[in-house]
Amino acid sequence: MSEALVASPAPAADSSAAGASGARQFWRRLRAQRAALVAGGVVALLALVALAAPLLTAIEGQDPTTYHPSLVDSARGGVPVGPLGGIGADHWLGVEPQTGRDLFARLVYGARVSLGVALGATVVQVLIGVVVGVAAALGARWVDQLLSRFTEIIIAMPLMIMSLALLAVVPGSFPRPLLVALVIGLIAWGNVAKITRAQTLTLKGLDYVAAARLSGWGTWRIATRELLPGLAAPVITYAALLVPMNISVEAALSFLGVGVKPPTASWGQMLTAADIWYQAAPQYLLLPAGALFVTVLALTVLGDGIRTALDPRAASRLRVGTGRKGEAKAGVGTGGGSTGGGAVLPGQGAPGTDVPRQGASGAGLSRQGAPGVDLPRQSASCDAEKEASA
Repeated sequence: MSEALVASPAPAADSSAAGASGARQFWRRLRAQRAALVAGGVVALLALVALAAPLLTAIEGQDPTTYHPSLVDSARGGVPVGPLGGIGADHWLGVEPQTGRDLFARLVYGARVSLGVALGATVVQVLIGVVVGVAAALGARWVDQLLSRFTEIIIAMPLMIMSLALLAVVPGSFPRPLLVALVIGLIAWGNVAKITRAQTLTLKGLDYVAAARLSGWGTWRIATRELLPGLAAPVITYAALLVPMNISVEAALSFLGVGVKPPTASWGQMLTAADIWYQAAPQYLLLPAGALFVTVLALTVLGDGIRTALDPRAASRLRVGTGRKGEAKAGVGTGGGSTGGGAVLPGQGAPGTDVPRQGASGAGLSRQGAPGVDLPRQSASCDAEKEASA
């Protein structure tokens, strides 16, 4: 038995083929969801804009920090000069009130900060949560109890209040976007740990993990070679939903004045300065708010699509409501009518017919009877009745 277990790495080609088949099924399910595809395109476009922010601002000929006092009317409190907030060939989306900084440049650079902080915080959350969850599930009982209670304490801690407290005491010389990402990641990893622990406990009872343990593999090797591939689907699904949540948290912290500080551009920081200009310069408020709304919505829809595509039961859920049409088409196509040649299983009947249930007296049984039981032929019983009557 041990020799058979040790020789288990032989079918490596089969495992790679299964992985390739799983990837094809994932892409097929994801392509079947048009909303997820559109959301993925929007997210890819936003990421491309964030990465190409220096190039886009160079094409426009502006930067996010240069002041233009001549483009605002100081007599009116700093309202941008010109129609629609100063929109023109030199300033594609207008300028910022009071300062005259270019809105397009600040918007695309704000995308880099908001998306970068959200992704960085998500990476920290996933790393800490996976390590703690796997350690709790594979460790001794006291280790599991200790880590589980600590995780519950982390989950119970209010994220916004703890973030406000930590960000307020850190010196201003520390890079603010990096600090916000670390604070969010170090406080909000509890749910990832709980999901990882529950999934690891489920995977521990499977046969291939038991075979690896009987083969003499250590805990670290089992965790990295056998458990982590099984944890990929739920962790990736939850991480995809964490990104929009972290964008909202960063925007809220910047709006409260403890997040990203000026002159660094951030959508939340832009909303903080725009709350008093929604009447005089509405585009200053609508542009960052609209970008934040579209980003969070696209990431949420994409995360839900990834969750559905990675769920092995998603295919059956997607067919809910289309079963009757499919059965009708199948009945017509295969000749399921009275004269058709379609095969009907015993006890199943044709579509739309009621099959008699098998009662205690055996009513509803076919003429073949139960397996191993020979029913008397009808002709023999008729002959016996004729002889008795004679």
